[in-house]
Amino acid sequence: MAIYHMQAKVVSRGSGRSAVAASAYMSCSRMYNDYDGIQHDYTRKHGLIYQEVMLPPIAPSKWIDREQLWNAVEETEKTKDSRLAREFVVALPVELDKNSNISLLQDFIKKNFVDMGMCADFAIHDTDGHNPHAHILLTVRPLSENGTWQYKTEKEYLCIKDGEEKGFTAFEFKTAQKQGWEKQYRYKVGKKKEYLTPSSAQKKGYERIDKHPKSSRYGRQNPISEQWNSDEQLCIWRANWADAVNKMLARNQINAAIDHRSFADQGITEQPTIHEGYIAQNMEKNGIISDRCEINRQIRADNKMLRELKAQVAKLAEAVEKSIPIIAETLEAIRNHMIFTQYHLLHNEMQKEVIHDWMNHFIPILNKYNTVKKKLKAKVTERKELNVQKDKTSILNPIQHIKLNQQLTTVTEEIEELKSQKEQLIFQAQCSTDKDMTNLSKKYDQMNKNLDILDTQDTSLKKQLKKDASAFREEKFRSDPEQYTELLDTRIQIRPAFRDKLIEQLKGTFGKYYDYHRRDIAANEVDYLNVEDPDVFSHRAWELECQRKQEIRRNQPAWAKKKSYDMEL
Repeated sequence: MAIYHMQAKVVSRGSGRSAVAASAYMSCSRMYNDYDGIQHDYTRKHGLIYQEVMLPPIAPSKWIDREQLWNAVEETEKTKDSRLAREFVVALPVELDKNSNISLLQDFIKKNFVDMGMCADFAIHDTDGHNPHAHILLTVRPLSENGTWQYKTEKEYLCIKDGEEKGFTAFEFKTAQKQGWEKQYRYKVGKKKEYLTPSSAQKKGYERIDKHPKSSRYGRQNPISEQWNSDEQLCIWRANWADAVNKMLARNQINAAIDHRSFADQGITEQPTIHEGYIAQNMEKNGIISDRCEINRQIRADNKMLRELKAQVAKLAEAVEKSIPIIAETLEAIRNHMIFTQYHLLHNEMQKEVIHDWMNHFIPILNKYNTVKKKLKAKVTERKELNVQKDKTSILNPIQHIKLNQQLTTVTEEIEELKSQKEQLIFQAQCSTDKDMTNLSKKYDQMNKNLDILDTQDTSLKKQLKKDASAFREEKFRSDPEQYTELLDTRIQIRPAFRDKLIEQLKGTFGKYYDYHRRDIAANEVDYLNVEDPDVFSHRAWELECQRKQEIRRNQPAWAKKKSYDMEL
């Protein structure tokens, strides 16, 4: 399914990055950075589908070689925290083939970046065949007509005239000076330091202590750079990317579309899922719970429930005010959602118990194993040192030889004892080798992460349960008190269908871990939370069933009644 993803980042020295390294990484190539003398080699990196450099007409043609382009950028930027490039990461539609995605990118980059005067370097990656995406690296300094770099910001001097302060660039100050504007410098005024104009400071005999004139903090930004860096321009690029993708999908007769707006702006109240990535998906295939996949499962389940509740609300809005069947359906839908949420909490508790039992069993073994392993390593080192010491000892010193041999024998025995202890611990851990124990230790770390994931889920589930309980109370009191019995009877009639739907939902979500006993516990806890007595429902259901049977008997012919009576006897 086509998804919208466009992430904007800045490549700056202040964050420890370089434009040459960023370009080499995304193009899977080898490039040398003249600025710091480091060669970046990513030729062994996999997943590159396509790469290209696109230049505006005013850029030097030699920059078609990305190494020359980004070294020219590195050479121009002098400070240790310079902004070197702007990077966009965009998700490409999986429905499009390679050539369509290349054409889509080329057209978008040309119209939105190259035509504005930027040099663009882009590459398409897809490591697993299911996550095509592109990295776009752009220059941030505008180019002049002759192909040289323009300034990003220009120093702006804050000058004074008749008590008014105004900023001028060096070029503007030549004209402003003739009009009476003066620069300000720092002077020592008693124990303080103040900015004054030279003319006013000379009258009072103050001493200038700084040769640098007062200037604005960030200087005067280049109008072109200011536009490129603006939030408004970023919003335009985001919208243009969505339009470009949708046009290409329509051109290929694919019934799909993306939207650059947030869910809130689109009027969607569902939670968006997060990007999982191939690493998380591979973890799941290997039986390891990925926090990203787990979060997405919870989000999808919540969104499904939300859609159902919204459908019920829409149905309620269309019905007559205080319609008993609609209120009954809404109450049972909310109750179902609450039972599902409570079941999820109980399921998480069960998972936590299993994890804690596992950890309580293996933690002592792992701790002892690590201690023994550490002692064993120290003893092996000690034996090596004794052997070296023995080799250096002269044969003319037999007493020292005997002493060292005794120490070596003791250490050797201690080593064997520690080896035995280690083997026993490996056996206790149901492992075969040291590598298995290392994997067991990694599994322990993963178990800790799983506990954190479950705690986070529990917090979200409890909030949802509280919200549903409030909605249930509000809905319950929409009917008049005299309609209580009618509402109760209607809920009893429709509850079996809702129970079957809930069971199907629980089985679909929890699979083989579904437990009907846990479902009953969840239902009882939800009824307690909603201040509803299950016995009232069961007793009323029994009464309705008796009434139904009596009605059937009343409508039976006389011979059928006699036969039924004889069977009862």
